[in-house]
Amino acid sequence: MEAFDLIVIGAGPGGYPAAIRAAQLGASVAIVEKERLGGTCLNWGCIPTKTLIGAADTLARIKHAQTFGITVKGVAVDYAAMIAHKNKVVGQLTGGVKQLLAANEVRQFTGVASFKDRHTIALSDGTAIGAKKVIIATGSTSAMPGFLPKHERVVDSRAFLDLDRLPGSLLVLGGGFIGCELACMAALLGVKVTIVELLEDILLLVDPDVRREVRAHMEKHLGIRVLTGRALEKISAGAGAVRGDFGDEILQADLLLSAVGRKPVTDGLNLENAGLKAGERGFIETDDYGRTKVANIFAIGDVTGKVQLAHYATSQGIVAAENACGRRLRRNETIVPNVIFTSPEIGTVGLSEEEAKKQGRAVKIGNFHFRRLGRAMAVDETAGFVKWIADAATDQILGAAAVGAHATELVAEATAAIRGEFTVLELGRTIHAHPTFGEMWLEAAHSVYGEAIHAPPKKKL
Repeated sequence: MEAFDLIVIGAGPGGYPAAIRAAQLGASVAIVEKERLGGTCLNWGCIPTKTLIGAADTLARIKHAQTFGITVKGVAVDYAAMIAHKNKVVGQLTGGVKQLLAANEVRQFTGVASFKDRHTIALSDGTAIGAKKVIIATGSTSAMPGFLPKHERVVDSRAFLDLDRLPGSLLVLGGGFIGCELACMAALLGVKVTIVELLEDILLLVDPDVRREVRAHMEKHLGIRVLTGRALEKISAGAGAVRGDFGDEILQADLLLSAVGRKPVTDGLNLENAGLKAGERGFIETDDYGRTKVANIFAIGDVTGKVQLAHYATSQGIVAAENACGRRLRRNETIVPNVIFTSPEIGTVGLSEEEAKKQGRAVKIGNFHFRRLGRAMAVDETAGFVKWIADAATDQILGAAAVGAHATELVAEATAAIRGEFTVLELGRTIHAHPTFGEMWLEAAHSVYGEAIHAPPKKKL
């Protein structure tokens, strides 16, 4: 039986960086992937959605080119060509992952992996490989509720991204970030979209002012109908349409997209053979170092039930690899940015305003609107704002939010500032290049004290 210092199960955004980092540290490493290198993120999640959203955004810019004195005629959408471009991008990136693993001398195995014991991994082809340490990085998959009919008109996000043509109308079940991202993309490409969310609002993980901005834009500018506070009931699907009851109203569309969450992938791992078991919700419990209750086994990414984001899985994977390879133990990072590619985009990091208040913290808030920024006006991207959440006593920055153009990029500066324990005063004294979107943070820092240069002074009571 071939043996390795480390075996990584799963080659998604957590697994393959973990394998590469361990190889960099001199370990002999094997990685096992049952489907495609890059996992859900690269093949059916982050990259495909952002490729299609990029195409939709391009179309929106073309339609509004008249603002800049540019007349465009004869614009048409070839969705099959968009899908072909998406597939090309995914293919290039999966090929890149394969090459990186090979360059770092990581042995690659294709198949389903399961534990024979804590040091032995059985593969679906009947072979077995041994390991001193194991990292579980099996990720998550779409949760399809049992009440949904099994029909070609009812799909999850993975199946939706493989369609070669868009429906004329779309029902989106779930108003989280996946549902809202795909709803915005489809609406920008001309699909009639309705979102149904059981809870009182969409995007409940962000502050009310942020989600109000996004929801208003989705409804007013994209024509998306957003229905909240009630379940979609009596769902049926047939040859002509999919239907459901929302209160007294019957909703109908060509397709229903289920975006109600994800569940961990642990089926088939035979965790009990290694002395492990998943929790009640199916997740594998780990400590702050990525360690499970079995000394030589680590777990990272969505399967741990912590922050379910690709970039956090990557960070966890690198930390787990270093800890597994006997370096000085270090904890997982705790400052994790969150980005949502709706229209407009959202970027958040650290404590939200609501979270800070729930913790009983006294905070100061400073915000600045895109409509007051020269760069935003120049390129006609004036929707949204950024804000800082700071400790009222120490001036330390606790959190930040951006909603608007390039918010998913802007949040990087806020992440670095929070991790570096910056104060509002320090950030406000840091020179930002002009004219740029990054100046938003400078102005928002000044706004905390009512000193923003490019905003009118607050009215005195």
